[in-house]
Amino acid sequence: MMWLLLIQVISWSQNITVVDKKSSVGITKAEIWCKSSQLKFVTNDLGVVQLNGNTCEEFLVISEGYDTVHISMTALSSSGYMIGLTRSENILEELMVSTYKQDAIQQTSIHIQPLNIDDFENKGAFSISDALTQIPGVSQLSTGIGISKPVIRGLYGNRVLVLMSGLRFDNQQWQDEHGLGLTDLGLAKVELIKGPLSLLYGTDAIGGVINLIEETKPKKGFQESELRSNFHSNTLGGSVSVGYKANYGKYWFRMRLGSTNHCDYTDGSSTRILNSRFNSQNLKLSLGFNKGNWTSSNHYFMSYSKFGFIFSDITHFMEPDKRWSRSMSGPHHIVFLNNISSENTIHLSKSELKLNLGLQSNFRSEDEGGGELSLKMLLLTAQYALKWEKELSKHWQLVLANNTHLENNTNYGRRKIVPDANMLESSASAYLKYIENKIIMEYGIGGGIKDIQTFLTSTVNSSEKDIAPFHQNRTFMNTMIGASIIPSKTWNLKLNLSTGVRAPNLAELSANGLHEGIYTYEIGDPNMNNERNANVDLGIYHTGKTFGFTLSGFYNYFIDYIYLQPTEDNWYGFPVSKFVQYNASIYGAEASCYFSPERVKGLKFSGAYSFLIGQLENREFLPYMPANKITPELRYETTKNENKWFVFANTNFVMQQELVNTYENQTPSYFLVNAGAGINWSKRKANYSLKLIGNNLLNEAYYDHMSRFKNFGLLNIGRDISIQFNINFKNHL
Repeated sequence: MMWLLLIQVISWSQNITVVDKKSSVGITKAEIWCKSSQLKFVTNDLGVVQLNGNTCEEFLVISEGYDTVHISMTALSSSGYMIGLTRSENILEELMVSTYKQDAIQQTSIHIQPLNIDDFENKGAFSISDALTQIPGVSQLSTGIGISKPVIRGLYGNRVLVLMSGLRFDNQQWQDEHGLGLTDLGLAKVELIKGPLSLLYGTDAIGGVINLIEETKPKKGFQESELRSNFHSNTLGGSVSVGYKANYGKYWFRMRLGSTNHCDYTDGSSTRILNSRFNSQNLKLSLGFNKGNWTSSNHYFMSYSKFGFIFSDITHFMEPDKRWSRSMSGPHHIVFLNNISSENTIHLSKSELKLNLGLQSNFRSEDEGGGELSLKMLLLTAQYALKWEKELSKHWQLVLANNTHLENNTNYGRRKIVPDANMLESSASAYLKYIENKIIMEYGIGGGIKDIQTFLTSTVNSSEKDIAPFHQNRTFMNTMIGASIIPSKTWNLKLNLSTGVRAPNLAELSANGLHEGIYTYEIGDPNMNNERNANVDLGIYHTGKTFGFTLSGFYNYFIDYIYLQPTEDNWYGFPVSKFVQYNASIYGAEASCYFSPERVKGLKFSGAYSFLIGQLENREFLPYMPANKITPELRYETTKNENKWFVFANTNFVMQQELVNTYENQTPSYFLVNAGAGINWSKRKANYSLKLIGNNLLNEAYYDHMSRFKNFGLLNIGRDISIQFNINFKNHL
């Protein structure tokens, strides 16, 4: 026994090396866990770690992209203290799930870009919409920092489809001041598609898709707990969340709680923007399991949010309160969201079946400042998404899909904007993919039906109004053809031609009344046609070790484009606007590049440029088209003593927007300077992250063209310094 003990003590004075089994190259940041003591050790840049006198009889070795290894002390000693890991069978490239098949970016002609949760934090963003603006060609239509929605190549609202758990999310996006209202709680990343994907997802995916991807389950036999927090100096607010998840092999579960709270923001001229405050409370629960060839992940998401909103004469309705008040005594939206979803994959003998099911309740109410919830709307949605994937041969792949959703909109308040209604949509499509050496071809065709039934609703379509209740049955078809050419590992050429369709929403079809949120009398038209588009997208991508670039151009032609056109009329002093249709085109390009000099490891220069023009066929410019933008950045990352450091500085140069609609004002150019630094480190069982991000450091006073506040003479947010601190604990069960 003494001899065995001596061998054990001597063994722990040795270094342990973790290598790739095939190449024998050391693996950096591999985790070695002692099962009995729950101690964790992390390998250095050479794949080596020293256990510093700690003893253990059995451990677990984990590294991303490799199969997990269980090894005893005896086996470790016999191997000469070297552990070889085998690469996982999964494709090593990051896979995108938003298209027809789960593929690497190069394997599809569709223009898709992922953004992980670290990118959100590095931006110091207030919302998902805010974080997505770092992608070239993406901006946000904002009503302050709390209410915003993503804009993809000039399109937003019901022209951009948002997915949660693979299912469409509808947050009454037909109105400009209705923000997206979602949090990044529990997300791993966001995948953004530029261009129409109505072929797969039906109507509303006419301008692009934003897919919110949930975090992955822990590794088998592990549990994780986490604290995430951030604080913003401009609003004296921020968010905090806690989470726990565990994987027992046959099943896993997750729970996350989060809270966000912000006061009014201050603009670049040190002026308080009264009632721009907002807050939100969120809950996520998940349960997943494996049973034979069936894998299921089931989620529940609850969000209760309040957003202060502003109109031109807000001070007539609300007396300024204390500077850092968080009270919602002024005009505000209340949004209560409940979402239940189930993601299921069934592995058949030679094919795969995916079925997502979901129920959603979205209750929106508005207090215009008198303390009464005058507007109350409940939108209920039941839906499913079905996909069957089959490998036909070595070169051919087939996917058949069906998406169906049923919605019911009911008014409960005194004030109403859109009528009570039922809406049913179902679409089916077929997709073929051909792979031959370095060429991928994609073909697709599909069609669907949307049934809209409105009901008698007082003050909207009752007898004194011009628009009576109606029943419509709208059909549509879509197609797509694309090619992705991969001449080498560093080059990729893409060409995609696709069509999209959007049925007019309830406001565009049937609005006939004063919308007090924007103080405009809106008039819809039930005789509107479906809005259709055809889009061509060409992209060139080069991803070298030291230099890379992307260049993409697009032309998007619309038939019966729908927009809100102001008129010369007024209703008791309020301006009157009508929803009208006209053919239009939106075209532009995006470019980005990076350079990482070999002599200075970790240093990276990058930059991006985007421009866009939107016009009606009569050459009149479309409203709310984002201005051209240049965003250069300098970044440096390094690892010292297993601590990862980064520092960056970037600028946003947004050009003057002169190409405006007749009823819009031009906005001048502006220049923002941003910078940040951070560190990630590990200590025993925990991983830590600390970041300091500064946005608009020069406190520029500016109007962004996509801000609805510019119409009221209100500037965008001034200088903001955010601090973020995260802790993640990982333990073996």
